Amino acid sequence: MLRKQIREFWLDYKSEVFFFLVSVCMVVLSTWWGRFIPDKVYDNILTPIFNTCTIALSFGGAWMLFRRSEGIRARRLFAVALLVWGTCDLIYLVGWAVAPHRVMDMAAYELTTYELVLGNILGWVLLLYPTEALRPGWMNWKRAFLQLLPLAALMAFDYIMPFNLWPVIALYPYMLLVMLFSHMRAYRKWCEDNFSSLDNIDVRWIIRYSTMLFIVGINYVWMCSTHYHTRGFTQQWFVVIMIIYATEHILFRKDPWREVRRDDVQCTNSPTTSNNLKLLQTLPNGEASNLQTLPNGEASNLSLADDIRIFEHWMAEEKPYLNPDFQLADIRAVMPKNRTTISQFINSTYGCSFFQLANRYRVEEAQRLMSAHPEMKLSDIASACGFSSLAVFSRTFTRQTGVCPREWSATKK
Repeated sequence: MLRKQIREFWLDYKSEVFFFLVSVCMVVLSTWWGRFIPDKVYDNILTPIFNTCTIALSFGGAWMLFRRSEGIRARRLFAVALLVWGTCDLIYLVGWAVAPHRVMDMAAYELTTYELVLGNILGWVLLLYPTEALRPGWMNWKRAFLQLLPLAALMAFDYIMPFNLWPVIALYPYMLLVMLFSHMRAYRKWCEDNFSSLDNIDVRWIIRYSTMLFIVGINYVWMCSTHYHTRGFTQQWFVVIMIIYATEHILFRKDPWREVRRDDVQCTNSPTTSNNLKLLQTLPNGEASNLQTLPNGEASNLSLADDIRIFEHWMAEEKPYLNPDFQLADIRAVMPKNRTTISQFINSTYGCSFFQLANRYRVEEAQRLMSAHPEMKLSDIASACGFSSLAVFSRTFTRQTGVCPREWSATKK
């Protein structure tokens, strides 16, 4: 059982593991190489350059996100995070111009408690985006206050206690990161219940974003315990990369919650529901059904067996799963029920999510094509069966059959 879970995790998140390992290697090499940079070169040249880049990218990214927010609250929250980060770096840069040795000589002093608190607040602000992306509307002023309250308490205790609490304060953002991971499983299940393809909407992007925050946080903790200027060098260029990477992805990432809400509105206002009900008066086996229309547009007096026959006939004849954008809402064309009812129907009848069922049909179609047309390329088969890419097809096929497409095709020759 454990071996199977590890195998499925590897199939699902192989690219994310490589992303983490490559990022860690880059940070380690940067830390080693940064030790050869003279202190004056770093403090007087590199740091102002890095800070200027961060300020420009933060303000520029915030402007683009606000301009193209399209009513998506998660984008606005990340824009706010960029504004906060850019403002902090701007204040720091102004401080360097006023008192460069006192403010920017990072090799000469340890971070104070107040700088630790500032770093924690920046970490909390950067976690607003993934929290909103996973659970829209969950973050409000009350929850924000409750999340920051322990930080204020730690700061007060650090002032009162005779010993330094910086290790606990520095690790506080990781407590928030653990809370974020608790939302990921529920979000993935919601995605699988509503979409047949998880491209650009799954937790993969959130995992990569959280990985970058995790590395920034680790380097931040190291900054709190060392005097070498390499603590700042690695942090600054990695933050620049993180801002560019995150802004680009957030700008072009689909908002699945918005798509679901739009589909619900279209279904509610659609005049085709009654037409679909008329088309269903005769079931696939030719038997008449006592189908009636309720005020809310749902069907009554239709047995579970009738629902199954209608659905399976539609899937076999129309093959909607061949469309890469096939969604749970599309089933309303033959089952004019609400989204929750359709999802429960699939889960209870087939023992899997909508995502898993759609891909089960796609894999079966791929097997039929590979048997009937062995000359077809796997990339063409993947496209014809509704998979977004050959990699997704190979991963899904391997998970369901236990062998990769090439191996399965070879056994059929």
